Amino acid sequence: MDVQKFYMLAVLLSVLLSEATIDAQDTSGFISIDCGTPEDTNYNDTRTGINYISDEGLINTGEIYPISPDYTSNTLSEKPYLTVRSFPEGKRNCYILKPASGKSNKYLIRATFLYGNYDGQNKLPQFDLHLGVDYWYTVNITQASLYDQPEIVHVPPSDTIYICLVNTGKGTPFISSLELRPLNNTMYPSDSGSLSLFVRFDMGNNGLKTVRYKDDIYDRIWLPLVFETTQATINTTSIVDSPTNFFRPPSTVMSTASTPLDPTLPLTFNWDTDSVTDRYYIYMYFAELEKLQPNQTREFNIFLNGGLYFNQPINPLYLRPQTLYGSKADTNYSKYDFSFIKTKNSTLPPVLNALEAFKVVDILHAQTGDLETAAMYSIKSSYRISRNWQGDPCAPQEYVWDGVNCSYNGFNSPKVISLNLSSSGITSSTLAVIANLSNLQTLDLSNNKLTGRIPDFLGHMFFLKVLNIKGNNFTGPIPSQLLTNSQIGSLLLSADGLPINEEVKKKKSNVVLPIVASMSALFVILILLAALWIVRMKQRESQRKSNNMYSLESKNKQFTYSEILSITNNLQTIIGRGGFGIVYHGKIGDTEVAVKMFSSASMDEGFKELVSEFNVLIHVHHKNLTSLVGYCIDGEHLGIIYEYMANGDLKGHLSERNLYVLNWQDRLQIALDAAQGLEYLHHGIKNAIVHRDVKCTNILLDEKLRAKIADFGLSRAYPAETVTHVSTNRIAGTPGYLDPEYQNTGRLTEKSDIYSFGIVILEILTGKPAIMDNNPNPPINLKNWVGWIMQQGDMKDIVDPRLMGEFEVTSAKKAVEIAMACVSQESADRPTMTQVVMALKECLAMETIPQEKTLMDSDGQIFVHSKSMSMSR
Repeated sequence: MDVQKFYMLAVLLSVLLSEATIDAQDTSGFISIDCGTPEDTNYNDTRTGINYISDEGLINTGEIYPISPDYTSNTLSEKPYLTVRSFPEGKRNCYILKPASGKSNKYLIRATFLYGNYDGQNKLPQFDLHLGVDYWYTVNITQASLYDQPEIVHVPPSDTIYICLVNTGKGTPFISSLELRPLNNTMYPSDSGSLSLFVRFDMGNNGLKTVRYKDDIYDRIWLPLVFETTQATINTTSIVDSPTNFFRPPSTVMSTASTPLDPTLPLTFNWDTDSVTDRYYIYMYFAELEKLQPNQTREFNIFLNGGLYFNQPINPLYLRPQTLYGSKADTNYSKYDFSFIKTKNSTLPPVLNALEAFKVVDILHAQTGDLETAAMYSIKSSYRISRNWQGDPCAPQEYVWDGVNCSYNGFNSPKVISLNLSSSGITSSTLAVIANLSNLQTLDLSNNKLTGRIPDFLGHMFFLKVLNIKGNNFTGPIPSQLLTNSQIGSLLLSADGLPINEEVKKKKSNVVLPIVASMSALFVILILLAALWIVRMKQRESQRKSNNMYSLESKNKQFTYSEILSITNNLQTIIGRGGFGIVYHGKIGDTEVAVKMFSSASMDEGFKELVSEFNVLIHVHHKNLTSLVGYCIDGEHLGIIYEYMANGDLKGHLSERNLYVLNWQDRLQIALDAAQGLEYLHHGIKNAIVHRDVKCTNILLDEKLRAKIADFGLSRAYPAETVTHVSTNRIAGTPGYLDPEYQNTGRLTEKSDIYSFGIVILEILTGKPAIMDNNPNPPINLKNWVGWIMQQGDMKDIVDPRLMGEFEVTSAKKAVEIAMACVSQESADRPTMTQVVMALKECLAMETIPQEKTLMDSDGQIFVHSKSMSMSR
């Protein structure tokens, strides 16, 4: 059977013939909006008993219409769909949902569109639907009597959810109803994105009745599906349900099942995809509905496109629901062709009780922060702004609010930096809410009717550079801080001539000379302190060298030089070379170690590196950072001992001289491992640590090719919560990996590591070095090369050709995108390492190497089997 072709027909038939009874049941947390009904016309729906409310007061744009009487017969009498709200004005019109449970919880969101020729024009429209600030779905009305009913499972990052209708020039957007249902957070697990419903079928339901609330406690709508020419049905009047199956398929749905009409044939269904990069989560529900006799067995295997989908046979449990689902999305198929085939031991044909399939919708853009958004909506309501301010104030960027400018910082939330409310008819002088726009740089309140005193808080908005308050009716003096900011040049202030505080008048004429005098005195004091510090440091250095000691911890980790010679078999085997010394292979008992000895030619710098690396390794512990074993300070012999990594550094594995080519999954895993190590340094400890020399030679691989960050000799720590950066006199790092902003300014932050790591990701993906020295003049930087190829070619021209095309295109594209974000010229445009980790996890989730499928029975027992062991692609 072709699932996709049948779906719209099933929707129509279910609408025509569905029935339901009403029963009292908890609907707390449900949001049910009948769009286009008059204000204060709340009612209980006759089909479900769910309470619906009018959308009046929830949106202040649009026009309301009833659908044509031609479409309001008894067979289409669902009240929530008899009226619509239409939006002939504005590019984007948005509803705002605020679920009681708030953000980070899982919800089912459903919108319904029944055209019903409400406008009398018989022109079937098409328009887009956005969830938050991202595209969700294209509403395409193909018949006036047919519903279009998109549904999505979504975890919002904010307490506010925007549902926006976007006019794409193909007809006027409209909506019939909007519904939100809280879900159990364990339901529909996914490793990325939101899940847009593709199909949800009640198999074997030949009564052509839809099932929803009250039978389904989450008000999912199950459409009946049976093909009389190829399928038979079985059913039971017994209850088939269990509260321990967290998907909670309704007993009404589970009490029917499809089975082949010819018991010797497979049970089949299929659908085509729009693109091989589409990702699907598929949920199959099974239960045995017949009491089997001792000589009867029902056992079958599931195949997808001829390959085994789950590597053990399914034996449905009697009256107990089982759910089969994947921990990761299925992808890379142009067609999904499922066959359920009974085993040789089975006397009965296969069955399927229900099926759900969801398509992954990537949520790629950040919303404006809750505090700034609340401030903007407060401004809108308090000042009765008549502009079409809809949805998120800043995002998507093409729909930024009129009079608003925002800054966009990579994956971070956009910030409101400019607000123009000039000539807006504002009469209230209560401006305190503007203080929540803490990143505001420009504010224009000119030519309004604002009265009272100018608020003091305007003088304390740290980033404010331009303020225009002319043409209002303010009284009293200009706050002193505003005048001071204006006088020292940090603020361009435009205000009508108002009285000035006498205190400020006095300060105005005398402000420059005292500042200069104070700065001169301070300069002299700083010089004296610096001289004293240098003398003291030289004394300490002399004492330290004479004693060959330093305040290193853990005496039991110190080794003598003779012990080092024994451990390394007289420094016999070199496994690496660094800027200040050589790394040797060694053994302490049966444990292999790496010993880095600093050369005598770099004693001073080597000693500093040893101390820095020791102090990092002794205080930080993470699975993706190399572990400290010990150190050596013995006369002129300085060394550090750490765990041995059997597969050496990443650079060697990416080299064209290496006959073993890392596969795509290994590359992504190595990138993720290294990213997690850096994330710990940046965010996992009290004082952030900047590595300062992130590169492929400082990423080591163990015997399982799992990666760890190494070489902390150049690392710097600083209290990131109170200090924005560290200024350094000497720029440290490696050409090709060095952050250009750090190189130009000397201002070091964790974003410098992120730039370097972006280059590492590009090396991992392309197999090319950071500086491509194939004799061009000047040499070609890898970052620039990838940027050029992205404009000229496609992924196959970027990814290492030695992979022979064995990689997943969507995964590669996302990996390149995150790498290029990391190497943004300005540090403010780079993501955090936490965001890089999240993005790399998504890349791994898209990987085409088969993943796991889980079969969950009604008692909560979970059986996991790896598709990679048995599934052919």
